[in-house]
Amino acid sequence: MSTHRVAAGGRSVEIKRPDKLLFPDDGISKADLAAYYRAIAPYMLPHLRGRPLMLERHPDGVGGPRFMQKHTPEHYPDWVGRAEVEKEGGTVVHTVCDTTATLMYLVDQACVTFHRWQSRVKRPGHPDRLVFDLDPPGDDFEAVRRAARGLGELLGELRLPARLMTTGSRGLHVVVPLSGTSGFDETRAFAQEVAETLAARDPRHLTTAVRKQARGDRLYLDVQRNGYAQTAVAPFSVRAKPGAPVAVPIGWDQLDDPGLTARRWTIADAPDQARAEPWKATADGSRSLGPAGRRLASLRR
Repeated sequence: MSTHRVAAGGRSVEIKRPDKLLFPDDGISKADLAAYYRAIAPYMLPHLRGRPLMLERHPDGVGGPRFMQKHTPEHYPDWVGRAEVEKEGGTVVHTVCDTTATLMYLVDQACVTFHRWQSRVKRPGHPDRLVFDLDPPGDDFEAVRRAARGLGELLGELRLPARLMTTGSRGLHVVVPLSGTSGFDETRAFAQEVAETLAARDPRHLTTAVRKQARGDRLYLDVQRNGYAQTAVAPFSVRAKPGAPVAVPIGWDQLDDPGLTARRWTIADAPDQARAEPWKATADGSRSLGPAGRRLASLRR
């Protein structure tokens, strides 16, 4: 069996079967995926560190079976981070990716996509980010733009900083950095009220209906990722879709780019977008929900 070694943080990590095509239709091998994640690591790791992860693995390539892995196998090296967190009826040991070496090891395990918690292992019950998933019924990206603009305006009224990210799938995520003083129940309830307020402003185009049958052709304002142990795709993660698209942070000004879609960036050019650091302006912009909640209550009255 052929192998390839990658230098990462003082370690030499083995990539087994580097020629294995993980994206067969695009000719993208495991070695290509490792090269992308090695290049993006300085920008991606700050979004992964200290957070429990859900690992989306495709050992036989993206056309084969998909494994959503919560528990960290015992055979993982001891230098791979772990965190034992509570779940219903017990606990689960999630993988935590704090280093480039760990990132490379997980790629060797055919992890294509990284999904992260909204909280960190030190305070698992207190999210430090709020996520709105703008989920269109089809591939109508104009509906996503419209919803993002409306949500951005509403969050501005609440004086909450907001970040945009392509999902690499169909829509956008709008992310609000939080101070971590609130628990998941409060945070999710707040997100739901924000979504309902926005949907009431444009009921013809937006909905908070969980059931697909009730949505019609309206865009779904999804806040389900704000519950305990729920995950959202991590920035700079590759998606298991044709062309190897990447979930990429973008600036609000890029929302007006006519070429923007949820899959605009791939492993070929995502590092270029990363170097622009579009979230730098909100790096220190975390907020508590108390003042925003009072402003929202006033708006809803």
